[in-house]
Amino acid sequence: MRPLNVLSVASEVFPIIKTGGLADVVGALPSALAQEGMKVVTLLPGYPAVLKALNGAELLHEYPAFFGGPASLLSGTAADLDLLVIDAPHLFERPGSPYLAPNGRDWPDNARRFAALSRTAADIGQGLVPAFMPDIIHAHDWQAGLVPGYLRLTPGPRPATIVTIHNIAFQGIFPADLLFELGLPASIFTVDGVEYYGQIGFLKAGLQLADRITTVSPTYAKEIQTPEGGMALDGLLRARSSVVSGILNGIDDQVWDPSTDMHLARSYDRESLDARSANKRALQERLGLKPDPDAMLFGVVSRLSEQKGLDLVLAGLSRLLSGGAQLALLGAGDKTLEDSFQSARIVYPGQVGCFLGYDEALAHQIQGGSDALLVPSRFEPCGLTQLCAMRYGSIPVVSRVGGLADTIIDANEMAIATGTGTGFQFGPVNLGAAIDAFERAKHLWRDKDAWRRLQVNGMKADVSWHRPAKQYADLYRSCVARA
Repeated sequence: MRPLNVLSVASEVFPIIKTGGLADVVGALPSALAQEGMKVVTLLPGYPAVLKALNGAELLHEYPAFFGGPASLLSGTAADLDLLVIDAPHLFERPGSPYLAPNGRDWPDNARRFAALSRTAADIGQGLVPAFMPDIIHAHDWQAGLVPGYLRLTPGPRPATIVTIHNIAFQGIFPADLLFELGLPASIFTVDGVEYYGQIGFLKAGLQLADRITTVSPTYAKEIQTPEGGMALDGLLRARSSVVSGILNGIDDQVWDPSTDMHLARSYDRESLDARSANKRALQERLGLKPDPDAMLFGVVSRLSEQKGLDLVLAGLSRLLSGGAQLALLGAGDKTLEDSFQSARIVYPGQVGCFLGYDEALAHQIQGGSDALLVPSRFEPCGLTQLCAMRYGSIPVVSRVGGLADTIIDANEMAIATGTGTGFQFGPVNLGAAIDAFERAKHLWRDKDAWRRLQVNGMKADVSWHRPAKQYADLYRSCVARA
């Protein structure tokens, strides 16, 4: 089998620019795919952080007028990734997150910004960079959703296209009057093209026109084909179900490795789990919790939103903390939830510790120091924090949805008896079921031997990219063979 060239198109990548799990996936897949004979080059917008990180920048192409201003296509490397970068100051040289202005609202020109990303990817697919001709263009989420559309508009051979849905709740929907500004002809503004309830749907376009569709867990692939989980795209996905598949995410097991993690007060592995107590003590000290080794410590590393079910944690907080348990939370998002967790810190001094924002080191410390990690999402395409928790011996307490259902084996009576459990699942996703799961976890935590077996089971599990990368490589080869 000959090596394949893959152009990965995304709006963020770890460790250069990150707002969520998408960046982790896009950053970790290339090295895993290299083991499967794939050469992956990642196309990114030229945010200031990306241009600053770019090493050996080489000018490949200049666009005199590109979605409102001049732009250049650069190549280079950063963080062991081969990159192509769109240097377009009028689109990407600005403060704030990749998607939001400092006022917390979407940048008003997001349609142009991410149409530019997709247009560039299509140009590369048509031969803009002769030294790198992609066999596959792998477009991630709505920000790259127009790639298949732009490719369809240009005659001649084209690479195969795959669109991956990381979260169908974010779709990139914009007014129809932007059609010509985005370089899209009226002929593509149909239900079989980019039109979506009278507007332009970036993700919808990708799902309609891509050769294959993937999402980040098998269960989520089924959920998004239902009215409850499909966010109004379920009909399209059912119609294209023959090309829809779910491939579980992995995590970078070099970055997430408790035996070598420099963020931890003390490293450990499954043979030296007693060393975790030093990390628990350090975490308690950092977040102002009572330094009590006998207090069960729950962790949260999450975007604060209703989707993530953090309102259930707040509603059940008195039960969660009963018996002297503690909560260590890292996250940001919904202002009401942020304020509520800050208030809880005051109501429960020494039992609730919060850091609002993002801190990579603290994320590792919560995984390495908490006894259990809460992921009570109402829907969860895959989830990465529960995989990190398994790797670090923090027992996941999760809702039975999406990738959480696919990755955690519930420690019910039979699983405990057979030694197969790795965490606690609950469903339906409501307060009563969540509290039951909290109580089950607290009850089993008192049985130190049983708890240790759960930790070891999770730490033995393969949560790396090895298996998912092979599945992606098989999918790529299948697409190219059909083409």
